[in-house]
Amino acid sequence: MEAFEHYQKQSWRNRCRILSANGPLDLSFPVVHSGLREQPITEVLVDYSTPWVPKTEKAIESAYSSSPFFDYYRDPIWEILGSEPATLWDLNMRIITFFCSRLGIQVQIRPTLEFCGDALDIHPKRPNSILQDLGLGRPYYQVFGPRFGFTPGLSIMDLLFNEGPESIALLR
Repeated sequence: MEAFEHYQKQSWRNRCRILSANGPLDLSFPVVHSGLREQPITEVLVDYSTPWVPKTEKAIESAYSSSPFFDYYRDPIWEILGSEPATLWDLNMRIITFFCSRLGIQVQIRPTLEFCGDALDIHPKRPNSILQDLGLGRPYYQVFGPRFGFTPGLSIMDLLFNEGPESIALLR
């Protein structure tokens, strides 16, 4: 995992998209802005001065409480958010490790020891067809699917809450 990239504002590094009763909803983790133009991702602090954790939990619960696997995965996610990791890097690593383990993806995440090149530039404001290009953009059950149709490009949380242990089969 690239540990020496510079933090990019308005990127997926501090946000995710879920499907709410009103359609796609972007959730973000506020960060402390250092004023540096090129701040290393490992030094970006998460801003806990606003009540974003309970608001995020409420939004997730509102969107997924009726999903088949919400009750099974909710508490560990709340534990990660409630542990208040100091840096965005630490928060992201805990989230990534959690979802990989629950999906059954056995991976050892190792941070780079120096800058290794440009990170994959997936940005919320640009079109993203990576999953479709890889043949992984298959639809699955979504709580609000009957209202909106299948909505691609959501957080892995959407897949896990809706498909549970079968999630990995959709990614193969």
